[in-house]
Amino acid sequence: MSEEPRPVVVEPPGPSGGRRVRVGGSVLGTAYSLRDVTAFLQEAGLQGWDELDVAGSGLIDWRGGGPDTWAET
Repeated sequence: MSEEPRPVVVEPPGPSGGRRVRVGGSVLGTAYSLRDVTAFLQEAGLQGWDELDVAGSGLIDWRGGGPDTWAET
């Protein structure tokens, strides 16, 4: 049984430290902090979510580091 893909993808940090945030293949923007990711997801309809919800959500595929990684390594 394979794992289902997560609907939200936070890509690895780029040279500027920002991470692109995608939902269902659409790019919502570039986040520079967990607060930015939270704002993008609220705009996408997850109005009740805060930073703790975002950091602990199993719906998010954090690529290239978790919610505390914002600088390119």
